[in-house]
Amino acid sequence: MSASRSSGTTDALGPDEGPEGKPGGAPGSGPGAIPGAIPGSELLAALLDGMDAALCAFDADGTVTHWNREAERILGWSAEEAVGRPGFAGWAVRRADAGEVQERLMAVMGGPGRQVHEFALLRKDGGRVLVRTQSAGVRGADGKPAGVYCAFSEVHAQIDLERAIALSEALFEDASWGVVLVDVDLRPTVVNAHAARALGGGRTALLGRPLGELVVQGVEDLEGALQHVLVAGAPPAPVELWVTLRTAEGDRRRCWRSGFLRLASPLAEEPVPLGVGWLFQDVTEAKLAAQDADRVRFRSNQLHRASRSAAECEDPMEAATTSLDYALAGFADHALIDLVAGERLVRAAATPSDAPGPCLPVAGGGIPLRYAQGHPASQAVDRTGSVRATAGTGTTRAAGEWATERQWPADSVHALCVVLRSRGRTLGVVTFLRSAHRVAFERPDAVYAESVADRVAASVDLHQSLRDNPGTTGPTGNTRPSGI
Repeated sequence: MSASRSSGTTDALGPDEGPEGKPGGAPGSGPGAIPGAIPGSELLAALLDGMDAALCAFDADGTVTHWNREAERILGWSAEEAVGRPGFAGWAVRRADAGEVQERLMAVMGGPGRQVHEFALLRKDGGRVLVRTQSAGVRGADGKPAGVYCAFSEVHAQIDLERAIALSEALFEDASWGVVLVDVDLRPTVVNAHAARALGGGRTALLGRPLGELVVQGVEDLEGALQHVLVAGAPPAPVELWVTLRTAEGDRRRCWRSGFLRLASPLAEEPVPLGVGWLFQDVTEAKLAAQDADRVRFRSNQLHRASRSAAECEDPMEAATTSLDYALAGFADHALIDLVAGERLVRAAATPSDAPGPCLPVAGGGIPLRYAQGHPASQAVDRTGSVRATAGTGTTRAAGEWATERQWPADSVHALCVVLRSRGRTLGVVTFLRSAHRVAFERPDAVYAESVADRVAASVDLHQSLRDNPGTTGPTGNTRPSGI
């Protein structure tokens, strides 16, 4: 953007002189002037040169009086070449169009407000450029029309600006994903409607608040990502963050697929960070569905491997414990097999109580378990179904006492007791136990445990049949000798 010339017509209309041609109140001139102040014409020239838009001005007769450097950049005509010309005819506009353009530009001189027009102007090299102009009238000291000023820019640049503004407005109003602008202190400064709903607050209520007040768990990962963007720039791909939000209905665990953009001021000579633009979508349902699919696929594979391995076991009880070993992977920490013996249950096999290990038959079994009334294993037998139990949210000591009372390993916090049924008979109960680092058993877990129990019950039933009828055919197809 170029300044107007400081001589000729520019001086005649410059701010250094009053309406009578006498010294006015311009800085650096006249009585009371500030020593060393910038003269008015130089200040005006500097202001015009610093504008981001092209600017020209006409006096009341249509003569060009001002022409800045942005106008020179767009059209190629310098201020020396432009100022003093009678309108645009023959140099900045084709002669055939000059009358209409001049009339439309000067029409605003006698009216209020400003007008917007689009014209095809000529470059110095002969090319044409479509510009959008905003023109308004200028009045002299006596209040009479004195001329017109016209600011213009290339249409495509104006359209790009309008698109950027429209995009910004759409993102913060109608976007189907969350948009949050975070300052360098990692506090929200702008929040769109979608993000406000996701964060559980109003758009204005969330502004300026630390993220730790909104996110119960996962705030360290979120703030770490924002800090990384401020220092190193945006990551090359979206990031999935699991967070727990504090809401009026309680804590909610969500997964947000997030993208980040470092914001820098376009007005600074060097990029100055203004903060981070954070865009996110809630993909919790999709992630949970994918996790469920992976879990079902893994468990199905484990059941298949257990069946193949159990088929190679000559001892049916070994086949039963092998099935449990495969079932424990990623599912539970301990497993117990209690078999029905009259009115009581007898421990037949168990995993080690103090360390991970395989499920093995209990040495010296046969002594009935003294389960208290209402024990989950006894309930499973009585109901002929599955029973879930948990120690609740008490202290570690209370959880240990809860497990000890039920004759389970001390680190047990969650239990799932599944009845063993075969040929219409209840054979016992298999109990799966989880420690505190796992979540409680849910209905899908019970379905899987029941599938495992079906295989265990079939092996236990075969074991008992061979024990009670020692002369029957064994699993190898040979007749078992009596007395074994």
